Amino acid sequence: MWDYSETVKEHFFNPRNAGAVANANAIGEIGSLSCGDALRLTLRVDPMTERIEQAGFQTFGCGSAIASSSALTEIIKGMTLDEALAVSNQDIADYLDGLPPEKMHCSVMGREALQAAVANYRGESWKEDHEEGALVCKCFAVDAVLIEDTIRANGLDSVTAVTNYTKAGGGCSACQEGIEEILTQVLAEQGKTFDPTAPSATTAGKPPIDRKGLTNLQRIRRIETAIDAIRPNLQRDQGDVELVDVDGRDIYVEMTGACSGCQMAATTLDGIQQRIVEELGEFVRVLPIELMRKSA
Repeated sequence: MWDYSETVKEHFFNPRNAGAVANANAIGEIGSLSCGDALRLTLRVDPMTERIEQAGFQTFGCGSAIASSSALTEIIKGMTLDEALAVSNQDIADYLDGLPPEKMHCSVMGREALQAAVANYRGESWKEDHEEGALVCKCFAVDAVLIEDTIRANGLDSVTAVTNYTKAGGGCSACQEGIEEILTQVLAEQGKTFDPTAPSATTAGKPPIDRKGLTNLQRIRRIETAIDAIRPNLQRDQGDVELVDVDGRDIYVEMTGACSGCQMAATTLDGIQQRIVEELGEFVRVLPIELMRKSA
């Protein structure tokens, strides 16, 4: 499971400014339900001073996404729009006393929503849509500009770090080569050389991903091993999880006991997914069995 700070837990269980702001005059919408994370940020801005009087959010996502949205609204209330635009995704993470590396994309999503809301207020064009050819990760609709900006802003130096901060490469991983090309370009601008085999300063302490091929039986056994490692934590809270099916990179599980319908089910699934990714040495998606039943 993720190692969350007490501040993250507090903002998840007791989020500040949840819901839409009445009479909002600035709205920013980021992400989509199909990608797993979506954020709608609403602001009421004083037209005379451009100061943010109220901020509210509506978030679909994991506990880190909710906590990051809550923190963002607390940070920017009372700021002018220009002051708010200076808030970085790292500022959001620092406000929460840190986020797990694999959850930094939640803070990036908050910053994007803020940029979209400010553009909306000022009547400027700000689109999350991407021109043909600019899209790098089709699974999560992440373009080259976002990847480049995130690498520069956070000093990223590996594909794993880019995935943690943007989700790019976290689906089918077909875009890994494109991410490596961007890393090569941006690091060259900084007088550095990208080495895909070198330990990453931004993922220190994380085990390297072993990309050796596995048979289907070996994959299933490793998936079961990863789930078994997490199961005792769930059982202590009267819950459990069962492996139902493996369809390529999609792994379907069923949450049982107290985990079924739990408000932290999405967070639990994220923890299971990361454990399986580390065990397999490949990116996979862990999905609730309900999604498979709906598509049947």
